[in-house]
Amino acid sequence: MKSNGTVRFAALVGGLTLLSRILGVVRQILMGALFGTSLFHSAFVVAFRIPNLFRRLFGEGALSAALIPVYAEVLHKEGSREANVLAARVMILVTGVLLLITGVGMGVCELYMRHGQPGIRTAAVIPLLQIMLPYGVFICLVALCMAVLNSNHRFGVPAFTPVLLNLIWIAVLIGICPWIDPAPEIRIRAVAWGILSAGIIQLMIQYPALKAVGFNLSWPRPLWGDARLHKVLMLMGPVAVGMGAYQLNVLIDGVLALWVAPWAPAALSFAELIVYLPLGLFGTSMGTVLLPAFSHHVARSDLPALRITLQQAIRVMVFFALPASIGLTVLAEPVIRLLYEWKGARFDAESTIQSARALLWYAPGIVCFGMNKLWHPVFYAMKDPVTPIRIGLRMVGLNFVLNLLFIITWPDGYRHAGLAAATTLTAGIESVLLAVIVLRRVGHDGFGLVGRSLSRMLVAGIIMGVVIALVGDGLQHPASLWPWGDKAWQLFSLSVTIGAGITVYVLASILLCRDVWQELRGRHVQPSPDRSCGPDGV
Repeated sequence: MKSNGTVRFAALVGGLTLLSRILGVVRQILMGALFGTSLFHSAFVVAFRIPNLFRRLFGEGALSAALIPVYAEVLHKEGSREANVLAARVMILVTGVLLLITGVGMGVCELYMRHGQPGIRTAAVIPLLQIMLPYGVFICLVALCMAVLNSNHRFGVPAFTPVLLNLIWIAVLIGICPWIDPAPEIRIRAVAWGILSAGIIQLMIQYPALKAVGFNLSWPRPLWGDARLHKVLMLMGPVAVGMGAYQLNVLIDGVLALWVAPWAPAALSFAELIVYLPLGLFGTSMGTVLLPAFSHHVARSDLPALRITLQQAIRVMVFFALPASIGLTVLAEPVIRLLYEWKGARFDAESTIQSARALLWYAPGIVCFGMNKLWHPVFYAMKDPVTPIRIGLRMVGLNFVLNLLFIITWPDGYRHAGLAAATTLTAGIESVLLAVIVLRRVGHDGFGLVGRSLSRMLVAGIIMGVVIALVGDGLQHPASLWPWGDKAWQLFSLSVTIGAGITVYVLASILLCRDVWQELRGRHVQPSPDRSCGPDGV
């Protein structure tokens, strides 16, 4: 894939991802209005992590990371028919495994509710988990379909799939919840059923696009005697171990948050969603496009092309992620208040404080989260999932230790923010370790200029942060002097503050970082001192 093609495809994925994230914010505003940071919302957050664990293991996580490089190699050497036969075999195998796991899980939940002694918080989680466990089957198959389409450079339908989930979710919150029993435990179950329905529909919309690339739903024979399938499973093994440990850690984070306070998982989820808005746009979209691109480069043994594509991705991703990270750190509380705290909603001033404290510690990690989404595809494309797994396992242990440390040492009301701080800190350490190893693998040519670009972006970001802080402080206007109400003033003041910050960042980056603007225009930046970052070419 050409470098300007990477930017173009990433723009398509990024645009649809941005739409999905915006709809996700709308969805979360409605969730806040109906449920706030209540126990039932927290129970929903914890329960929803289980099917997402399946998705990360068997869908877009370990199995997709193992499938895409092998699929790309087969596609390049044997053609689309054989590649699609391989994909069909993988999907059939995964479906059987997931149905078995889901059936066992639902049975265990039922037995525990009948014969166990669940506490109030556990009893709120399990009924929602029973509803949403089958969603894991559908969303894993969806993720595998998306992997096949992405490998064929069909990015539109996969990028639209999360949009569909949010649309259905919003439809349930607006069209069903207000008309049923107002008890929160009843309404939250309606949301859970809506998510299960969304998974079915998400799977259905993949088929026309799959058919267009030659995929056939027929049962391939023989199913098991395919060496390429064995290769996918062998690659998946170490990735599944690492991602399984990581996702188990995410689940433990949710359980720890629920133990800290009944409102803590919900407060963390409100902050996470805001972080995922820029992260989904600049991190996930680039990662989605880069794994197939890297895989094709490796299949052709074209290491210089891989290195150039990676350098371009780093510059573009950090250029957008850095101001988002700094801006959300400075404006955590005003952003939370504007989005979620509405008159008459269950999300109140206390919920704002709780969520803002979490966002304050999540936001600095946006760049690190995004960089990790760029480093991992390099290893997966090289069919070396073991190295990032080894590092990831160490980070899981570190994150767990930091979680316990912060829960014990941080004061009441801030312990949930300690979970966010632990996540950010471990992501930063992981990113540094992965970067060192990647540079050893692909070579250092051109990365000196990338480092110079990033340092200048940091200067532009710091200038922007100072301006945002000063403008935001100057717009602390008494509500009584604003004739159009508090919410209108919040929107006006935050818009002016963000607008000032963006203007300053753009102007500073134009002066300091010409290479990034060339990348955004689709012009490749050659790794030569004459094309350095800065107006004087230094």
